[in-house]
Amino acid sequence: MTPAERFQAFARTRASLDGAEVTFWWTGDVYSWAPGEPYRRLFGFEGLNVARLVIGEGEEEGAYRLLTREAAFYLDPGSREILETWEDKPVAHVWNDPANQRWRPFPVPATELGDQVCFSLEIPLAYPSPLSVAQYPLNSADDTYRALELFQFFAPTTALTTDAPSVPATMSWTRMSPWLPWMEQGARPGGLTFHCRGRKLTSYEDAPERTRAYIAAHHPEFAHAPEKWTEPNETSWTYFRALHPPR
Repeated sequence: MTPAERFQAFARTRASLDGAEVTFWWTGDVYSWAPGEPYRRLFGFEGLNVARLVIGEGEEEGAYRLLTREAAFYLDPGSREILETWEDKPVAHVWNDPANQRWRPFPVPATELGDQVCFSLEIPLAYPSPLSVAQYPLNSADDTYRALELFQFFAPTTALTTDAPSVPATMSWTRMSPWLPWMEQGARPGGLTFHCRGRKLTSYEDAPERTRAYIAAHHPEFAHAPEKWTEPNETSWTYFRALHPPR
Protein backbone atom coordinates (compact mmCIF):
# COMPACT_ATOMS: atom_id res chain seq x y z
CA MET A 1 0.00 0.00 0.00
CA THR A 2 1.05 3.58 -0.58
CA PRO A 3 1.24 5.82 2.52
CA ALA A 4 -2.12 7.38 1.57
CA GLU A 5 -3.73 3.96 1.12
CA ARG A 6 -2.27 2.78 4.42
CA PHE A 7 -3.69 5.84 6.21
CA GLN A 8 -7.15 5.13 4.77
CA ALA A 9 -6.83 1.45 5.70
CA PHE A 10 -5.97 2.42 9.26
CA ALA A 11 -8.95 4.81 9.39
CA ARG A 12 -11.29 1.98 8.29
CA THR A 13 -9.74 -0.29 10.93
CA ARG A 14 -9.94 2.15 13.84
CA ALA A 15 -13.24 3.77 12.84
CA SER A 16 -15.62 4.06 9.87
CA LEU A 17 -15.23 6.38 6.89
CA ASP A 18 -19.00 6.95 6.66
CA GLY A 19 -19.18 8.61 10.07
CA ALA A 20 -21.02 5.72 11.74
CA GLU A 21 -20.42 5.17 15.44
CA VAL A 22 -17.79 2.52 16.19
CA THR A 23 -17.33 0.87 19.59
CA PHE A 24 -14.08 -0.74 20.68
CA TRP A 25 -14.20 -2.85 23.86
CA TRP A 26 -11.17 -4.11 25.74
CA THR A 27 -10.23 -6.07 28.85
CA GLY A 28 -6.99 -6.73 30.67
CA ASP A 29 -5.03 -6.09 33.84
CA VAL A 30 -3.00 -3.43 35.61
CA TYR A 31 0.35 -4.31 37.18
CA SER A 32 2.48 -2.36 39.63
CA TRP A 33 6.23 -2.04 39.60
CA ALA A 34 8.54 -0.41 42.11
CA PRO A 35 12.26 -0.66 42.83
CA GLY A 36 13.09 -3.69 44.95
CA GLU A 37 9.49 -4.97 44.92
CA PRO A 38 7.88 -7.86 43.01
CA TYR A 39 5.48 -7.08 40.18
CA ARG A 40 1.86 -7.23 41.37
CA ARG A 41 -1.43 -7.55 39.50
CA LEU A 42 -3.41 -4.84 41.26
CA PHE A 43 -6.53 -4.56 39.13
CA GLY A 44 -8.47 -5.96 36.27
CA PHE A 45 -9.37 -3.32 33.71
CA GLU A 46 -12.27 -3.19 31.26
CA GLY A 47 -13.58 -0.39 29.11
CA LEU A 48 -14.88 0.89 25.83
CA ASN A 49 -14.48 3.75 23.43
CA VAL A 50 -17.31 5.00 21.21
CA ALA A 51 -16.01 6.96 18.23
CA ARG A 52 -17.23 8.85 15.17
CA LEU A 53 -14.85 9.86 12.37
CA VAL A 54 -15.60 13.14 10.58
CA ILE A 55 -13.83 15.23 7.96
CA GLY A 56 -11.42 17.73 9.52
CA GLU A 57 -13.10 21.05 8.68
CA GLY A 58 -10.67 23.84 7.86
CA GLU A 59 -7.71 21.45 7.96
CA GLU A 60 -5.48 20.01 5.27
CA GLU A 61 -6.95 17.71 2.64
CA GLY A 62 -7.38 14.16 3.87
CA ALA A 63 -7.49 15.15 7.56
CA TYR A 64 -10.03 13.72 9.96
CA ARG A 65 -11.30 14.35 13.45
CA LEU A 66 -12.05 11.38 15.67
CA LEU A 67 -14.78 12.28 18.16
CA THR A 68 -14.83 9.89 21.10
CA ARG A 69 -15.90 9.25 24.65
CA GLU A 70 -14.07 6.64 26.70
CA ALA A 71 -15.12 4.84 29.88
CA ALA A 72 -13.10 2.20 31.71
CA PHE A 73 -13.33 0.53 35.09
CA TYR A 74 -10.89 -0.90 37.62
CA LEU A 75 -11.83 -4.42 38.67
CA ASP A 76 -11.05 -6.73 41.53
CA PRO A 77 -8.22 -8.88 40.08
CA GLY A 78 -9.88 -12.09 41.27
CA SER A 79 -13.66 -11.68 41.07
CA ARG A 80 -13.49 -9.15 38.17
CA GLU A 81 -16.18 -7.08 39.85
CA ILE A 82 -16.07 -3.30 39.43
CA LEU A 83 -14.30 -1.76 42.42
CA GLU A 84 -15.67 1.18 44.37
CA THR A 85 -12.80 1.30 46.89
CA TRP A 86 -9.19 0.14 47.03
CA GLU A 87 -7.31 0.01 50.32
CA ASP A 88 -10.10 2.15 51.80
CA LYS A 89 -9.69 4.80 49.11
CA PRO A 90 -12.48 5.66 46.65
CA VAL A 91 -11.72 4.50 43.11
CA ALA A 92 -11.97 7.11 40.36
CA HIS A 93 -12.87 5.24 37.20
CA VAL A 94 -12.10 6.52 33.71
CA TRP A 95 -14.72 8.91 32.34
CA ASN A 96 -12.93 10.72 29.52
CA ASP A 97 -15.33 13.11 27.77
CA PRO A 98 -14.08 13.98 25.30
CA ALA A 99 -11.11 11.88 24.18
CA ASN A 100 -10.82 13.41 20.72
CA GLN A 101 -8.03 13.16 18.17
CA ARG A 102 -6.94 15.18 15.13
CA TRP A 103 -5.71 12.94 12.33
CA ARG A 104 -3.52 14.39 9.62
CA PRO A 105 -2.29 12.05 6.88
CA PHE A 106 0.82 10.31 8.14
CA PRO A 107 2.72 7.10 7.28
CA VAL A 108 1.04 4.67 9.68
CA PRO A 109 3.46 1.87 10.66
CA ALA A 110 2.04 -1.41 9.30
CA THR A 111 3.24 -5.00 9.39
CA GLU A 112 1.84 -7.80 7.23
CA LEU A 113 1.20 -10.89 9.34
CA GLY A 114 -0.05 -13.49 6.89
CA ASP A 115 -3.81 -13.04 6.72
CA GLN A 116 -3.72 -9.91 8.90
CA VAL A 117 -2.27 -6.42 8.81
CA CYS A 118 -1.11 -4.84 12.07
CA PHE A 119 -1.13 -1.05 12.42
CA SER A 120 1.04 0.03 15.35
CA LEU A 121 1.14 3.36 17.16
CA GLU A 122 3.76 4.26 19.76
CA ILE A 123 2.86 7.43 21.66
CA PRO A 124 5.27 8.83 24.27
CA LEU A 125 3.68 11.53 26.40
CA ALA A 126 5.36 14.27 28.42
CA TYR A 127 3.55 17.49 29.37
CA PRO A 128 2.89 19.65 32.46
CA SER A 129 0.86 17.63 34.93
CA PRO A 130 -2.61 18.93 35.84
CA LEU A 131 -1.73 17.83 39.38
CA SER A 132 1.30 19.75 40.62
CA VAL A 133 3.23 18.20 43.47
CA ALA A 134 2.82 21.39 45.53
CA GLN A 135 -0.98 21.25 45.29
CA TYR A 136 -1.38 17.45 45.30
CA PRO A 137 1.49 15.92 47.32
CA LEU A 138 -0.45 12.69 47.95
CA ASN A 139 -1.58 12.29 44.35
CA SER A 140 1.36 13.33 42.20
CA ALA A 141 5.06 12.47 42.12
CA ASP A 142 6.15 14.84 39.35
CA ASP A 143 5.15 18.17 37.85
CA THR A 144 5.54 16.56 34.42
CA TYR A 145 3.15 13.80 33.38
CA ARG A 146 5.04 11.05 31.56
CA ALA A 147 3.54 7.91 30.04
CA LEU A 148 3.96 5.59 27.09
CA GLU A 149 0.94 4.36 25.11
CA LEU A 150 1.44 1.40 22.73
CA PHE A 151 -1.43 0.47 20.40
CA GLN A 152 -1.77 -2.31 17.83
CA PHE A 153 -4.82 -2.69 15.57
CA PHE A 154 -5.23 -5.89 13.55
CA ALA A 155 -7.43 -6.15 10.45
CA PRO A 156 -8.00 -9.05 8.02
CA THR A 157 -5.97 -8.52 4.86
CA THR A 158 -8.89 -9.56 2.64
CA ALA A 159 -11.23 -7.04 4.30
CA LEU A 160 -8.85 -4.21 3.47
CA THR A 161 -9.10 -5.05 -0.25
CA THR A 162 -12.82 -4.19 -0.23
CA ASP A 163 -14.49 -0.78 -0.40
CA ALA A 164 -16.21 -1.23 3.00
CA PRO A 165 -16.05 1.98 5.07
CA SER A 166 -15.31 -0.06 8.21
CA VAL A 167 -13.56 -3.41 8.59
CA PRO A 168 -13.47 -5.94 11.47
CA ALA A 169 -10.60 -5.39 13.86
CA THR A 170 -8.98 -6.54 17.06
CA MET A 171 -6.53 -4.53 19.14
CA SER A 172 -3.95 -4.58 21.90
CA TRP A 173 -2.97 -1.73 24.21
CA THR A 174 -0.16 -1.31 26.70
CA ARG A 175 0.43 1.75 28.84
CA MET A 176 3.22 2.60 31.23
CA SER A 177 2.17 5.38 33.58
CA PRO A 178 2.65 6.89 37.03
CA TRP A 179 0.59 5.73 39.98
CA LEU A 180 -3.03 6.82 39.59
CA PRO A 181 -3.87 9.97 41.57
CA TRP A 182 -6.59 8.30 43.64
CA MET A 183 -4.11 5.64 44.82
CA GLU A 184 -2.39 8.32 46.98
CA GLN A 185 1.14 6.99 46.45
CA GLY A 186 2.74 10.43 46.64
CA ALA A 187 6.42 10.46 45.71
CA ARG A 188 6.80 6.68 45.96
CA PRO A 189 9.05 5.42 43.13
CA GLY A 190 7.43 3.13 40.56
CA GLY A 191 4.19 3.11 38.62
CA LEU A 192 1.77 1.01 36.61
CA THR A 193 1.65 -1.04 33.42
CA PHE A 194 -1.71 -1.61 31.72
CA HIS A 195 -1.91 -4.68 29.45
CA CYS A 196 -5.16 -5.09 27.50
CA ARG A 197 -6.68 -6.55 24.36
CA GLY A 198 -10.04 -6.05 22.66
CA ARG A 199 -12.05 -5.81 19.46
CA LYS A 200 -14.28 -3.62 17.34
CA LEU A 201 -17.88 -4.51 18.16
CA THR A 202 -20.72 -4.79 15.68
CA SER A 203 -22.60 -2.28 17.86
CA TYR A 204 -22.51 -0.79 21.35
CA GLU A 205 -25.12 -3.36 22.38
CA ASP A 206 -22.49 -6.09 21.94
CA ALA A 207 -20.52 -4.74 24.90
CA PRO A 208 -20.85 -6.80 28.11
CA GLU A 209 -24.17 -6.21 29.84
CA ARG A 210 -22.47 -5.39 33.16
CA THR A 211 -20.43 -2.65 31.50
CA ARG A 212 -23.43 -1.15 29.71
CA ALA A 213 -25.47 -1.24 32.93
CA TYR A 214 -22.76 0.59 34.89
CA ILE A 215 -22.51 3.25 32.20
CA ALA A 216 -26.30 3.63 32.05
CA ALA A 217 -26.45 4.08 35.82
CA HIS A 218 -23.64 6.64 36.05
CA HIS A 219 -23.02 8.44 32.74
CA PRO A 220 -25.43 7.24 30.03
CA GLU A 221 -24.01 9.72 27.51
CA PHE A 222 -20.98 7.41 27.18
CA ALA A 223 -23.09 5.04 25.09
CA HIS A 224 -22.58 7.42 22.15
CA ALA A 225 -19.78 9.40 20.55
CA PRO A 226 -19.83 13.21 20.78
CA GLU A 227 -21.77 15.06 18.09
CA LYS A 228 -19.23 17.87 17.69
CA TRP A 229 -15.62 18.70 18.42
CA THR A 230 -14.79 20.13 21.85
CA GLU A 231 -11.54 20.58 23.71
CA PRO A 232 -9.52 20.11 25.83
CA ASN A 233 -9.64 16.35 26.28
CA GLU A 234 -10.40 14.80 29.64
CA THR A 235 -7.86 12.45 31.25
CA SER A 236 -7.71 10.56 34.54
CA TRP A 237 -5.57 13.40 35.88
CA THR A 238 -7.87 16.26 34.81
CA TYR A 239 -10.92 14.28 35.96
CA PHE A 240 -9.35 13.80 39.40
CA ARG A 241 -8.59 17.52 39.56
CA ALA A 242 -12.23 18.30 38.73
CA LEU A 243 -13.36 15.97 41.53
CA HIS A 244 -10.85 17.49 43.96
CA PRO A 245 -10.16 21.15 43.08
CA PRO A 246 -7.02 22.63 44.67
CA ARG A 247 -7.65 24.48 47.88
